[in-house]
Amino acid sequence: MDIFIWILQGFLALVFVFAGIGKIFGTTSHKNTFTHLKLPQWFRVITGLVETVAVAFLIVGYWYQEYVFWGAVLITAVGIGGVISHMRVNDSGKAFAPIAILGLLGLVLASISF
Repeated sequence: MDIFIWILQGFLALVFVFAGIGKIFGTTSHKNTFTHLKLPQWFRVITGLVETVAVAFLIVGYWYQEYVFWGAVLITAVGIGGVISHMRVNDSGKAFAPIAILGLLGLVLASISF
């Protein structure tokens, strides 16, 4: 089971390091997404910081297992927030499927690393 946890935390860390940094530095796609979701740009930066902290927890979790749980909880929270944000503007399921899947993977990781 440890190998599965390591692979899953590595995958989530890799995905969210790029997503978090992109949000913090304001790539065009992230700016446009937050505008479409009718969310303020300062919230994009906060979301990016939360994602980056989650990545740090997942990386530290390779040495200190208890951090994996907290990183996974943050990713699950971001996933829930992303799905709610997309549903709020009546996006199709196709638009929020990636964040929903990543949020569910965070939930799986949180439950098996607890």
